Amino acid sequence: QVQLVPSGGGLVQPGGSLRLSCSASKTIFSCYAMGWYRQAPGKQRELVAQITSGDNTNYAVSVKGRFTISRDNAKNTVYLQMNNLKPEDTAVYYCFARNSLSLATYWGQGTQVTVSS
Repeated sequence: QVQLVPSGGGLVQPGGSLRLSCSASKTIFSCYAMGWYRQAPGKQRELVAQITSGDNTNYAVSVKGRFTISRDNAKNTVYLQMNNLKPEDTAVYYCFARNSLSLATYWGQGTQVTVSS
């Protein structure tokens, strides 16, 4: 069983920055992709960013150039640096870890990100 502990959400003004972190309970980086989905009120959950065990990344079109995902293998932690935040980035962000072989997916608790003046 993989446990994921997210941190770093909060309230920020438009144009500001936040960094989300997600720590895994065990060493899973050898065959797990990790990242975040988000879900805004009344909308479907969408993939925000993902990084594979081989450090390949992909991003939602809406966040490309503003968000950067990275991982620290020694700390079993993945980060999402969010810059130039917009009100439409407001959502609950969910960290996930997906086994690249079995596709089993584990989820962390959601963390709220609110972008508002």
